[in-house]
Amino acid sequence: MFRLTLFFAALLAFAACASTNSQAQTLAASPPMGWNSWDSYGLTINEAQFKANARVLAGLRQYGWQYAVIDEGWYMADPTGSTVAAKKYLWNKNGLLIPAPDRFPSAASGAGFKPLADWVHAHGLKFGIHIVRGIPRQVTAENLPIAGTKYTAAEAADKTSPCPWDQGNWGVKDNAAGQAYYDSMMKMYAAWGVDFIKVDCISDRPYRLTEIRQIAEAIRKTGRPILLSLSPGPTALAHAAQVARYAQMWRISDDHWDGWSFPHPHGGDFPSGILQAFDLLAEWFPYAGPGHWPDADMLPEGWLGPSPGFGPPRESRETHEEERTEFSLWAIARSPLILGTNLTRLDSFTRALITNQNVIFVNQNATYSRPVSTAGLGPAFAHARIWRATIKQPGERGYAEYFGFFNLDSKPAALRATWKQLGMNGGRHSTLNAWDGSTGKASKRIAVTLPAHGCEVFLVR
Repeated sequence: MFRLTLFFAALLAFAACASTNSQAQTLAASPPMGWNSWDSYGLTINEAQFKANARVLAGLRQYGWQYAVIDEGWYMADPTGSTVAAKKYLWNKNGLLIPAPDRFPSAASGAGFKPLADWVHAHGLKFGIHIVRGIPRQVTAENLPIAGTKYTAAEAADKTSPCPWDQGNWGVKDNAAGQAYYDSMMKMYAAWGVDFIKVDCISDRPYRLTEIRQIAEAIRKTGRPILLSLSPGPTALAHAAQVARYAQMWRISDDHWDGWSFPHPHGGDFPSGILQAFDLLAEWFPYAGPGHWPDADMLPEGWLGPSPGFGPPRESRETHEEERTEFSLWAIARSPLILGTNLTRLDSFTRALITNQNVIFVNQNATYSRPVSTAGLGPAFAHARIWRATIKQPGERGYAEYFGFFNLDSKPAALRATWKQLGMNGGRHSTLNAWDGSTGKASKRIAVTLPAHGCEVFLVR
């Protein structure tokens, strides 16, 4: 265990230096890590609840957790309303949505989210919000002026492209008025101190490249490094180059929730489970890299409540093995790590999961990761998946290689293969278990027994 700690400490020191230089040039140089309110609060989160979770997140900063994000609904006076009108959207004189002061008292002064963002920054974190693309329909009906311009809301609104599952907004036209509206929006968010913006109904159903481009341009004009996250998924692979050009992360699945797999008797892919993520991440791995990360969605682990965005309040329906598999897959495939759990009710297992610095290290420092073919490895691998991640090491050490072994079967699996079959050289290699610190003797082969839906991650030397 001592040797393991020293080895990882050396790698961490090197990676920290390299990461500092890289991040000075690239926003989201490594996969973003943080917490989002949706899985536990849905539309209903208020300032006190957000701060309570952010305080816990601040205590986890040493592990890389950084972004605290308020998801949809912060501009609704009554998020429990059954219609858009009943939800009572709030906006300013220029048609820009503003926080509901009854739910976010620090916004009552008219400063928007700036006081709350300042509080988040004082705790060493970064602040994020969610929006649905477009312009509120009532703002368009009132034809409010767009701040600092001669344009009005009606000139910016695209009534041919509403969000099909959210009736609050019209789309935004690809014209000067539309750009001006997004410019005014991002200028306000930058003044508030926003560091992360998740934009919904834009990367799929429908895919709105024009609005992605407008938002990215509006962010650029602010001069503030605001991370752009696109949602929902599944984003089409055909759009990979476009989304990577404009955004730092984008969803590759429909809403991911707490289950191994979900039936879809009527078609579609909502909700998406852990099993579906294996194929999606395998498709998207070539597009992951500094500044652009395919996003497998939030991690619905631990307690999901009091008002989750899907289903009743509950402990995650995933088994502990499934939670560890989910976290390991997201980590080794270099997906952003965004927690969905209610951090104020963090249990010991979930805490241990999200503070395992060795597994997080792989996510944050791998220079390349990819699925490994199991063809020809025998029937034991029929329901198994393997991922490999590579980290460049300092000096002449070459590369650190990590392998993740995953059992997709509902019964235990005994997996055996030579390292040569897995793409390593034919020599003898020892292993260090990234989860529990145990070591394996040097051998030309790996043998690992996994429980149902279980996994292990090894550093291979």
